[in-house]
Amino acid sequence: MPTFTAPDGTLLAYRVHGDGDPVLCIPGGPTDSRYLGDLGGLSAHRRLIVPDLRGTGRSAVPEDPSSYRCDRLVEDVEALREHLGLPVTDLLAHSAGANIATQYAARHPGNVGRLALITPGTRAVGIPVTAETRRELALLRKNEPWFPAAFAALEAITDGTGSDWDAIAPFFCGRWDAPAQRHHAAGRPSNMEAVAQFGAEGAFDPENTRAALAACEVPVLLLAGEFDLNSPPGTVTEFGRQFPDSTLVVQPGAGHYPWIDDAGRFVAATTAFLGG
Repeated sequence: MPTFTAPDGTLLAYRVHGDGDPVLCIPGGPTDSRYLGDLGGLSAHRRLIVPDLRGTGRSAVPEDPSSYRCDRLVEDVEALREHLGLPVTDLLAHSAGANIATQYAARHPGNVGRLALITPGTRAVGIPVTAETRRELALLRKNEPWFPAAFAALEAITDGTGSDWDAIAPFFCGRWDAPAQRHHAAGRPSNMEAVAQFGAEGAFDPENTRAALAACEVPVLLLAGEFDLNSPPGTVTEFGRQFPDSTLVVQPGAGHYPWIDDAGRFVAATTAFLGG
């Protein structure tokens, strides 16, 4: 597995899937990037460069735990771009990884060709997801056999009386079948310190990030899942308004992992935007 060195000397690993023009794919979590797989077959169209964020997968644990902070991870992406010798790179980011990619585009706009944000987190631009929005989306699944238990767990989490996050996992999937359950289990974060430090104080500067994005001419795709409680379509739509040149796609029947729910539809949408 190839490696590169971060600015602070931490040895970081990355995976390569497919051939063709490269696109850097930033995982969410922070968790082992293997949950992305080859993004439903996107590797047949583009060469996917998928880093393991520091302290996850095969990347080393840093000496300084504060370097897990989202804003500091931006320079790991820049180090990877330089390591690969790419003057300009396309970026694809999923979930919390979109916060890294967004700050990267704000900080290094000239180094980004196209930016694809897949069911993105929105903390970098300060757009909250309300409990009522999540509740309304959840109720769209009321005819599912797993709904009663999952909805009760969601209500308890919203009220601050519960913390059974595994119980609400079905809400993040377009269908809660055996492949989705295996994918969920494999994608659990293992480095909880990295998770805790990711959004620590100073990790986000929404006002300045939004100002930088307003002047960023990079074409942006925002892909939302119809049923995604983590990144609801309405929230992703608002996120898109922060960019001068954005395209919104809401994938029908999809949750937080659209390449798992309908790989063909996902790959078609992303290749139409990224090319290849």
